[in-house]
Amino acid sequence: MSNTSDVRTVDHLIIGGGFAGLCAAIKLSEDGENDFVVIERASDVGGTWRDNTYPGAACDVPSQLYSFSFAPNPDWSRSYSPQPEIQAYIKKVATQSGTLDRFVFDTSVEDATWDNQTQRWIVKTSGETWSAGTVIVGAGGLSEPRLPEIEGIETFQGELFHSAQWDHSVDLAGKRIAVIGTGASAIQIVPELQKTLQASGGHLDVYQRTAPWVIPRNDRTYGALERKAIKHVPGLQRAYRAGVYLAKEATVPAFTLWPGLAAPVQKQAAKHIAKGIKDPELRAKVTPSFAFGCKRVLISNDYYPALDADNVDLVTDPITKITGSSIVTADGTEREIDVLVVATGFFTTELPITEHVTGSDGKTLAAQWQESGMAAYKGTTVPNFPNMFFIVGPNTGLGHSSMVLMIESQVAYIRDAIKTMRTKGFDVLEVQQSATDAYNHGLQKRMKRTVWSVGGCDSWYLDRHGKNTTLWPRSTWDFRRRLAKFDPAAYRTTTRTGTGAAATEKASA
Repeated sequence: MSNTSDVRTVDHLIIGGGFAGLCAAIKLSEDGENDFVVIERASDVGGTWRDNTYPGAACDVPSQLYSFSFAPNPDWSRSYSPQPEIQAYIKKVATQSGTLDRFVFDTSVEDATWDNQTQRWIVKTSGETWSAGTVIVGAGGLSEPRLPEIEGIETFQGELFHSAQWDHSVDLAGKRIAVIGTGASAIQIVPELQKTLQASGGHLDVYQRTAPWVIPRNDRTYGALERKAIKHVPGLQRAYRAGVYLAKEATVPAFTLWPGLAAPVQKQAAKHIAKGIKDPELRAKVTPSFAFGCKRVLISNDYYPALDADNVDLVTDPITKITGSSIVTADGTEREIDVLVVATGFFTTELPITEHVTGSDGKTLAAQWQESGMAAYKGTTVPNFPNMFFIVGPNTGLGHSSMVLMIESQVAYIRDAIKTMRTKGFDVLEVQQSATDAYNHGLQKRMKRTVWSVGGCDSWYLDRHGKNTTLWPRSTWDFRRRLAKFDPAAYRTTTRTGTGAAATEKASA
């Protein structure tokens, strides 16, 4: 397809207006790459932090790490930021960056296809069609809510919503509410619902498939003097950030390889259960049977006391079906409810956007990943998808630190790739299959040793093949080092006059 009057042409098209897309937009602008557009399906920036407005929504990464390194935020009110503050921060950065005029809101990407003839991406959206030299995908792994496949869920007649699509118009006072799931969102939601229902005579059922490990949330409010010092004392905020970062990096990556190192923390988590729950039978139900760290470790001070409250029941029997007004479990018990809250996570190992992206060989990315699971070179580029870069791609997730660190590392790599295209005269970059295979072989070899693989749990980190295609198995500084400079030797490069040299880099993880 060639350019016509009804196709708009840009150098770069960015998909998604969350942390990833915004970071890419700001850094491209700094490089003088101003011919770009950001396609965002919602009406505002923010991504995950725009959408997740459920009661109690907050970050489980310390505030000082949850901001761009180039835009520190001195206005955090506490050590773990609540959702409204994070969203306000993203909007402030976006406004001050001067890039919002290139954001196209309320527009979704319907199809992105590589045109071998023009060597450009043709991106059809719900508004217009674009021709782009490069596409940067910042849609994220927590963008598509996953509903559970339970018989009869479509017949439920009460109020039903996913945690990421909270319906604030529903009056919850005095209601019988069920929460399905006990993951990161659920343990923030449950205490808030428990308090609301206790004050209004309502009841809460929490449906648990697998008990998570939960440790204390060492959260505190920043005092007025401390906040003033962070804002005005030179270097203090940077010191805060460095201290928190080093503490995270010095401990967590190590015990993922040597689970025994986590024994003291696991004992602390067990004490946390004993402190929060009086009932021995309930304690047993919430005590995990797998190694600490195998699934995402959660933080909360009030989750266990909420479960122990008189107006809350923890249900561990499997759900067999949902009726118009109740949930039925395998033991035959039917529990009537008015509201059903689904906190069952997102499509993380089968990204929905991959069904709408077609590469140079005519196959969608979903089809390419169907047989062996998600895989990318340095989490950023994929064979058969030239000039396409992923932010928060396969094996870039973290279980211990801030994803903003990973996003900035990937954006730095993408910037250098685009600069290389400019200076070397390359029109097309496509990572070689051999480089991708070598990189992922080393990564998965290391992954087999981690607690995520040998810890005895079945988590959302693993795909249907049992392979961890979600997490990064090393430190964030190691990831940053690997992506500090673009490596053209791992790519096939094409110019308008022919094909450039293509050499396979010995990539390892």
